[in-house]
Amino acid sequence: MHRARTVINNLVPLAPLVPKVAPERFASWLAAANCKIILNSPPKRWYNAPVSTEPFLNGSSGSYVEEMYNSWLADPKSVHASWDAFFRNSSSGAGPGQAYQSPPSLALPGRNEAPLSSLAPFLGGSSALGGQVDEKIIDDHLAVQAIIRSYQIRGHHIAKLDPLGISSADLDDRIPPELLYNHYSFDKLPASTSYSDLERKVAALMSQERDMDRVFKLPSTTYIGGKDKALPLKEILRRLETAYCRHIGVEFMFINSLEQCNWIRQKFETPGIMEMDSEQKRLILARLTRATGFEAFLARKWSSEKRFGLEGCEILIPAMKQLIDKSTELGVESIVMGMPHRGRLNVLANVCRKPLEQIFTQFAGLEAADDGSGDVKYHLGTYIERLNRVTNKNIRLAVVANPSHLEACDPVVQGKTRAEQFYRGDGEGKKVMSMLLHGDAAFCGQGIVFETFHLSDLPDYTTHGTIHIVANNQIGFTTDPRHSRSSPYCTDVARVVNAPIFHVNGDDPESVIHVCNVAAEWRATFHKDCVIDIVSYRRNGHNEIDEPMFTQPLMYRKIRNTKPGLQLYAEKLIKEGTVTPEEVKDVADKYEKICEEAYTNARKETHIKYKDWLDSPWSGFFEGKDPLKVSLTGIKEDTLVHIGKRFSSPPPNAAEFVIHRGLERILKARMEMVEARIADWAMAESFAFGSLLKEGIHVRLSGQDVERGTFSHRHHVLHHQLVDKATYRPLCFLYPDQAPYTVSNSSLSEFGVLGFELGYSMTNPNALVCWEAQFGDFNNTAQCIIDQFISSGQAKWVRQSGLVMLLPHGLEGMGPEHSSARLERFLQMSSDDPDYFPPESEEFAVRQLHDINWIVANCSTPANYFHILRRQIALPFRKPLVIMTPKSLLRHPEAKSSFDEMVEGSEFLR
Repeated sequence: MHRARTVINNLVPLAPLVPKVAPERFASWLAAANCKIILNSPPKRWYNAPVSTEPFLNGSSGSYVEEMYNSWLADPKSVHASWDAFFRNSSSGAGPGQAYQSPPSLALPGRNEAPLSSLAPFLGGSSALGGQVDEKIIDDHLAVQAIIRSYQIRGHHIAKLDPLGISSADLDDRIPPELLYNHYSFDKLPASTSYSDLERKVAALMSQERDMDRVFKLPSTTYIGGKDKALPLKEILRRLETAYCRHIGVEFMFINSLEQCNWIRQKFETPGIMEMDSEQKRLILARLTRATGFEAFLARKWSSEKRFGLEGCEILIPAMKQLIDKSTELGVESIVMGMPHRGRLNVLANVCRKPLEQIFTQFAGLEAADDGSGDVKYHLGTYIERLNRVTNKNIRLAVVANPSHLEACDPVVQGKTRAEQFYRGDGEGKKVMSMLLHGDAAFCGQGIVFETFHLSDLPDYTTHGTIHIVANNQIGFTTDPRHSRSSPYCTDVARVVNAPIFHVNGDDPESVIHVCNVAAEWRATFHKDCVIDIVSYRRNGHNEIDEPMFTQPLMYRKIRNTKPGLQLYAEKLIKEGTVTPEEVKDVADKYEKICEEAYTNARKETHIKYKDWLDSPWSGFFEGKDPLKVSLTGIKEDTLVHIGKRFSSPPPNAAEFVIHRGLERILKARMEMVEARIADWAMAESFAFGSLLKEGIHVRLSGQDVERGTFSHRHHVLHHQLVDKATYRPLCFLYPDQAPYTVSNSSLSEFGVLGFELGYSMTNPNALVCWEAQFGDFNNTAQCIIDQFISSGQAKWVRQSGLVMLLPHGLEGMGPEHSSARLERFLQMSSDDPDYFPPESEEFAVRQLHDINWIVANCSTPANYFHILRRQIALPFRKPLVIMTPKSLLRHPEAKSSFDEMVEGSEFLR
């Protein structure tokens, strides 16, 4: 008993916690009262006997405890480490059940797990180190992790994005309750939330100022620590606000790739990542000065002219130039751009470096030196090849001409980009990229934006990543954003393809440039779309002679009192000593002098040239050709037979490649036609395509269900009946040295896909590009492309295209929506003068084709279809071709043509 009392007296810290327990009964109390708590151990512990037969403490172990304790008092090293830990914790004041410390597991931590020992520096004292981990400490760390994630997900909602400071870019002034920042009270959190328990813990964590100085270990999902693995809570919040809540708002946590999310986190969270040296700041200032100076010069010289200036969003020019610089540095050699009218002249002048004289001449109202109606100056495109002075590499820049129909040029740009990538052999998009500029109202309002986004990852339509820039004026003509969209941001349409969205305040040039660097690197790394939303304002009305105060009086009162972005940035750089006021003035004066010299030279011009504004020049195509001489379209019979047999044969490994029995019958019937020297519609089409491929002409057929054909007549792709994705394309294997043949089912879109194929056809005249409607009736959903680009493109922009539109057409009892391609509309839009009949001569037919804006045809025989397709390439110029293709004639026994009508010496019969 004496020894038991000795143990009790030595375990002093425990005594006060055991009231009404006599010393004689201490061991029994210890076993009975605390056994369950003290035995708090990992799932796996190894004993020589079952646990139930050897409880840690029981009434008979008093002497053993006393012996261990006396030995520990004499020499702590004389006892096992577990007893050492137990006695140390008891002596330090650990409560009942808190002194026992389970041994560490020898097993390696699982995925996304870390040993509790990694929290050791943050457990608040030796007692916690030696004993059990306090649940509150774990809860606090989880709360901090939740706070970090909340900033990453929702921080953009409270970022200061609006330069005017009058509205939120997401149309919601409320602060998300999940966000924690310095002046926010968590006492007012709503109780009904899925994170209510966690939020209460967060509120408790932040309730006392002393918690702000506590150090927390950082999770692996953040880079705010840099080289530090732990930070005080105050510093964690400060760095999160710097990364996500200042002038940049990043939407990226919806992306379902951890690698991509971590990549973006690193680009915005790493300490000091946005710092710039003085040279970079000077370059931004110089570019911003030129952008602002250009608009000011035009406003001064032509004050009453509509030019759709960039005032209020001049930072767009330095942003585009930075994207080009960075992309060029990363290997891009050609950039195809599409944009609306706002800021177009500035882009042509300062991004493309179009000669200022040619731009100023457009204001003079001079007559054109070439044919065509022309177009207003802010619709024109251009093509420039120049040296990039920053990277010292050559770069090709093309701005595609566009109509007033906003966003209509988006798919055209994508098609042109895809074609350039194809002809360069740039299968990964490393050499050619597209850049699309948008207005905020049009980006969320025009359905073609959605259609174009959905082409972005399709195998035969992808351009391997497009950089989208939204010049967000926070207004659409006169319409408030709250009345023009239902989504929080105008950019939400981009979320459907997991494109990261970078919102940035247009009055913070350095933030804009940082975002542009990230966007260029993102595109080069992942070859996916991304969006830069430059939140700015429109200093004038919709155009320079429009009065915005009628409809937005409060906004424009604020705008009139807002300093221009150039002035704000110049004052910032002067204050920090990067530049002097004299240097700022000198840069502005130099550009003013350049503009004045160009203005003087422009006044000497007597004519304007539409060809100066061509966005897709065909080098060498027209030179040395008789414009009225057409090559022959008939071919050798041996070629017909060879193509016919290949087109009628099963795959070479027919024994292994299982094709549908119905297709076996079709192929057999085709072979019989070849032997009989006749061709039906599908056979004649294969003859046209195959012969052009043999001559080195690339052929591309695109549209809904074109691989099989709407009416199951074409079958250019044979499918293995037992193996997924195993296909055979007969026309791809006609000759060993033939040109490539592309046949591709498109997305269910007419507007987007027809625009894409138009852009594809603009790039190279020596290619046959065909778009087929599922039914000709459906072409009217692409009416904008037909009206504004195809029928009028040459007259407005001196731009030719050999695009072929195939429109299945006819009254075959399939209902009013499957009856007519509206032939009369195409005839109405033809530029043929009904009062003028060209003089009859040998060149009558070709002259008529030369003078018309497009060719509209309704072929009744396969031979005529064969010739008219080949004639598209045989002509010395290019015209769009609209063919009313048949439905019942595809299989009509009388609708067949003899080989004699397609061999050498034959031609299209009018």
